[in-house]
Amino acid sequence: MDGKRIEGNKVYALEMCVSILLFAPIVVSQLIPADKSKVEAWFNGIIKPVKERGKTLYLELVKAETEPRIIKVVQDGDGEFNNITKAIESVPLGNAKRVNISIGPGSYKENIRIERNKPFITLLGDPKNMLNLTFDRTTKQYGTIDCATLTNESSYFVGANLSIVNNAPRPDGKMVGAQAVTLRVSGDRSAFYNCNIIGFPDTLCNDSGNHSFKDCHIRGTVDFIFGSGTSLYLNSKIFVEGDLERDPKMAVIIAQARESSSEDMGYSFVHGRIIGTANDIFLGRAWKSSPRVVYSYTEMDEIVHPGGWSSNHQPERAETVYYEEYKCKGKGATPATRKKFVKQLSGAEAEPFLILDYVEGTK
Repeated sequence: MDGKRIEGNKVYALEMCVSILLFAPIVVSQLIPADKSKVEAWFNGIIKPVKERGKTLYLELVKAETEPRIIKVVQDGDGEFNNITKAIESVPLGNAKRVNISIGPGSYKENIRIERNKPFITLLGDPKNMLNLTFDRTTKQYGTIDCATLTNESSYFVGANLSIVNNAPRPDGKMVGAQAVTLRVSGDRSAFYNCNIIGFPDTLCNDSGNHSFKDCHIRGTVDFIFGSGTSLYLNSKIFVEGDLERDPKMAVIIAQARESSSEDMGYSFVHGRIIGTANDIFLGRAWKSSPRVVYSYTEMDEIVHPGGWSSNHQPERAETVYYEEYKCKGKGATPATRKKFVKQLSGAEAEPFLILDYVEGTK
């Protein structure tokens, strides 16, 4: 199918989605601006179309983008497929070309899994009429690894303009195995743009690999961003659900899973905002022994606990965590009241977490 058959804003969104892939072997080391109003211009100045960046990109990516294939999914039948699963199934194993799956608006109740041997897939929604991708599996039924509404195990995946939801009931503190993952990302060099990722506990399983999230909305209750991946979250909103009488456990955003300081992984949040209806939330807890999480230029509402972070009731982990903040603001950004194991970074210390190649393993 010729890309010109996708009308108006979809053509623009598709071109942008392919051109703003972040991953290049040559360092993209320009610092993210401190002024949030300048971030978009800075980003667009760095991330050029593939044809202008050929010498700085992985050769396999350049080859994949030369002749992209476009598949149209429309529920009323005005496309090659009427659901997303069938479109993904049509992509051959060992795929070596970009496949842009353009998805029409509507609600798609599907359990989507993109296998490791199907790289270079894009799921593209309409930013003006965002589709809903929903399912309702829980860990009791399928385990953490397999209960996600959307699972991506492939490299060079892009998701743009998607609303991804796990509709399983909110745990009441009594149900066993009621956690429900919305999105699991295990493929390397994956990127998400303008996506809503919504659930309760365990919303986003950042399982492994290097990922970027830009202009996303992530919502949950406890440990709702977790895993062993390395990720940059740029200009993304984090919403912490309240009504803790139904969920007696403490409200926590991050449970990053680094277990040793020798492991080169972690999460960097830049120019985001933390809001919600919960109270006294923790920015992260030491689920594993050596988690690494940095918030920079982040606006924090007063819902954040004055101490900021938790050693997970294991005092020895206060010696091994890497929980840091840099020039955050808002009523919840209170350096004077933070736990002693939390560090306020200097400009030089923050720089490795303020560049796009943070997700290239060069930090």
